Amino acid sequence: MDTRTIYELMIVANKLKFEELSEKLENFLIVANASWLKIHFSFVYHSIYKHNKFQNLEKFCNDIIAKHPSIIFESTEFTSLPESALVSILNRDDLQMKESEIWDYLIKWGTSRNPTLPEKLEEWSDENFMTLKSTVQQCLPLIRYFHVPSSDVIDKIKPYKKILDKQLWNNLKHHLLLPDRPKTYKILPPRLILTQELPARVNEIFSTIIKEEHVAKISSWIDSRQISYSLTNNPYEWQLILRGSKDGFAPRTFWDICDGHANTIVITKIEGTNEIIGGFNPLAWDKAKSGDMDTNKSFIFSFKDGNIHKSILSRVKIEKGALYCSDRKDKVGPCFGCDEFLMNSYVSDFTQDKQNQCHSSIDNCYEKSIRTTNDTFSIIDYEVFKVVEDPSKTSFFSTWD
Repeated sequence: MDTRTIYELMIVANKLKFEELSEKLENFLIVANASWLKIHFSFVYHSIYKHNKFQNLEKFCNDIIAKHPSIIFESTEFTSLPESALVSILNRDDLQMKESEIWDYLIKWGTSRNPTLPEKLEEWSDENFMTLKSTVQQCLPLIRYFHVPSSDVIDKIKPYKKILDKQLWNNLKHHLLLPDRPKTYKILPPRLILTQELPARVNEIFSTIIKEEHVAKISSWIDSRQISYSLTNNPYEWQLILRGSKDGFAPRTFWDICDGHANTIVITKIEGTNEIIGGFNPLAWDKAKSGDMDTNKSFIFSFKDGNIHKSILSRVKIEKGALYCSDRKDKVGPCFGCDEFLMNSYVSDFTQDKQNQCHSSIDNCYEKSIRTTNDTFSIIDYEVFKVVEDPSKTSFFSTWD
């Protein structure tokens, strides 16, 4: 039984109030499948707070966030974090973040939940500030205000002073001028920031299919570069979000795990030929959608025998239908064009029934075929990576509208 199935069984057991079974599965996941939980951290974290029952998993996740807060604070899904989850994080004395950064993220979280607030702060009315205050009121007492540098109090907190308790703001002003004077407001202790380096993460295998040389070349294709990136100047980080040999080969697994993820690379290895084929999708996969997805930025590719020097790149030429979302998501996974790279299985396992294909016809949406045959095939393994930009470098995402 794959890890995803165990996780879903835990959810079902909890819903049916099989508490002993649910707790055993929860502990089994933490002890035996911690790496899977970390790889699918965002999914797991939002899921446990949605059900609000899994205290051990909640602690497991919060321990990780305390040490590596960027995993959630820099996530695109941060603003959808439930209030109870954010409160739980801000309560941590060992949260490894500067207090002024925590304040910035709290304001970001609060304003995102009120999209009608004016973009420019100088246009805010008293009612706007009260709206924000109402949204973040459970989190405000958890900020360690008296441990924020003076410059950040002036630059970051003062503009939002109307959402603060008046006694707190007065104490904070006096603290800036006379830091040794006794305070009438309860002062939380500073967070316990680690001075030593955090333990190095255990390095899991990057990929069962490709090497760093493939990553550099495919990254170059994303940016339409004539000269390939080297291993040292590639501006992208590839984050593994799914591996068939770990998460399962069912089409439904692809849609459940990849749902909502944009800028992804799907990579497969064909059984019997060792060909590597794949595709880049700049759009977000949507498991609720049925029909075409239109883009002029996608492409498909292959490496014969896995050889980086024997590659075929095929860019989309017909924007409408560049990708397709089938309504049979129990059988059909990712589909580029008119089945020009299709992952498909009637037995819900891409490795079993040779129903995957790279079909070539006069109706192709892509420039050329990435295989020399239309024969269907099974795969050995497949992976989906999320391609993330290094903010210090210029690349495709920074110029793409």
